[in-house]
This record gives sequence, structure tokens and C-alpha cells, in this order.
Amino acid sequence: MRFRHVICCAAMAVSIPWFACAQTSHGPAQPGTQHAASAGVDADDIRMVMKKQFDRPDAPLSVEPITVQGSTAVTGWVQENRGGRALLRKTHGRWTISACAGDGLTQADVLHMAGLQPAAAQALARAVQRAESSLSKEKLALFASFEGMVQIDPHAQGDHHNVHQKP
Repeated sequence: MRFRHVICCAAMAVSIPWFACAQTSHGPAQPGTQHAASAGVDADDIRMVMKKQFDRPDAPLSVEPITVQGSTAVTGWVQENRGGRALLRKTHGRWTISACAGDGLTQADVLHMAGLQPAAAQALARAVQRAESSLSKEKLALFASFEGMVQIDPHAQGDHHNVHQKP
């Protein structure tokens, strides 16, 4: 499964279109919004997971907005002239990247295909759309530029900084 993780890293690095959407084995997200303090801690943890995975000194990773619904989250990311969105899941108190995609992660049907229950998918899609409603057209275009969806194996995540480095 490490291979899929490498594909996502490569896709994020060069915006190569990939499509490898599959059902996940993770449990569904809990519907409803978290309390502000909990959501703030989760946002900090999500930002740290994303930056640990993809941030580089020569190309800092911007991670925003972060939308948390129960044990799932969607965040936008921008690095240099590339961007996209990531779907994350919280399992055993730890956030992991579940998938990388573009506009699909703003759509309830895609979130449902990614393993969320229909009500949770609807709630997260609406929350992401609200969170992104004040962003510039340029930033939204960067998020949309990630083509397809790449499933990530959470067990393959770790110290893969070199995968994301330029040759």
C-alpha cells in the first residue's frame, strides 16, 4: 500500500492526474459540528500532519481552510503553484490523510463514495462549501487543479519527505 502513498505525493508534487478511488474500511464520520476548542485542537493537529508530510523549506505548504465534522475533515492545501484538498480521518485519537482530490471533496456523493455515511457526507460537504465561500477565485482554482482522487493508505504514512522533493 506504500505505492498508493507515493502516487499521492508525486501527484501533489507535479499535479499529475490520477484516479484510484476505492471504498475505505474506516468507520463513518460522526455528524455535527465540534465545539470550538476541540475543532481548534483538531485543526492544529491536521495542519501538523499535512505539514509533516509535505512541507519543504523551499516550498512551504499552506493548509486552509480546515473543516472538521466529527472524525473526518477536509482541508485545502497550496504549495507553490499547485493545490488540492485532502480528506482526513481521526482514528484512535490520531489524524491521518485518507485521500487527496480536488473539487470532489466538496461534493456529498464523492464523500459518500470515500466511505462516509450519506448524512455525514452531506454535512461535511456543506461545511466545506461554507468554509471556502470567502476564498479568492484564484485559491479555489488551485484547489480544483488536483485531478481525480487518490486513496491513501494510513499505514504507509510516515517520514516520506524525499518523495515530495524535486529531483
